[in-house]
Amino acid sequence: MTDCSFAGEQKKEMRHRHHARAPEGTRIYAIGDMHGRLDLLQKLEGKIQADADSSGAAIRIAVYLGDYIDRGPDSRALIDWLIEGHLDGFETHLLKGNHEDRMLKYLEGPNGGKRWLAIGGLETLQSYGISAGTLPSLKQGDQWRKELIRQLPPEHMTFLSNLEIKYECGDYLFVHAGVKPGVALEDQNVQDLLWIRDEFLGSTEDFGRMVVHGHSIGATPQIQSNRICVDTGAYYSGHLTAAVLEGDEVWFLQT
Repeated sequence: MTDCSFAGEQKKEMRHRHHARAPEGTRIYAIGDMHGRLDLLQKLEGKIQADADSSGAAIRIAVYLGDYIDRGPDSRALIDWLIEGHLDGFETHLLKGNHEDRMLKYLEGPNGGKRWLAIGGLETLQSYGISAGTLPSLKQGDQWRKELIRQLPPEHMTFLSNLEIKYECGDYLFVHAGVKPGVALEDQNVQDLLWIRDEFLGSTEDFGRMVVHGHSIGATPQIQSNRICVDTGAYYSGHLTAAVLEGDEVWFLQT
């Protein structure tokens, strides 16, 4: 495993070569878990735009790896920002994270998404103007759910419902959490792609693609022989990270 250490704005760009390749003339930016930190996303997108504009790459692709909501303060505003789109000249792919999955289950019924409130859903409710405090009773949770349905703009429901589960480009597979070892990529279970952790993180298996993912927080982004992780805990660390992939090289941009 390679750990890539940063010192905020003072980091030096370190490029790493490996066996995976992006398509010729293509530069891909894979953005880690945002969790309601719109301030960090705006800064990182500014860096991405400047980097892409100076690159000469004919094709620019931005892949957002999911977990846009929860924990941080600006989930609603961050979704608005992503719907509007602020990267010029990019092909964009927005993946579903486990937190969006839980929010959708909560909207279906309080029992289906009860766990969501305990993993950051309270902060998301607050961003929609709902006075959600401590974890509620089942009755209170259902009242909040009905209020969220009233407050949720239709375009936000469309956004959440249309998120992609995975994206493949060149030798790379982009998913939120990872893949289940021993299962062919075409046979992967959606819940594993959104939720898997230890079994995937501990595997040295060649998955047939270099897997680029978030979901599992590290102090720094990580490169292993079979995966790249870019979740650096933005909601509490203040560091939002993107992997930059071009040719057989990978390096990182960070707030």
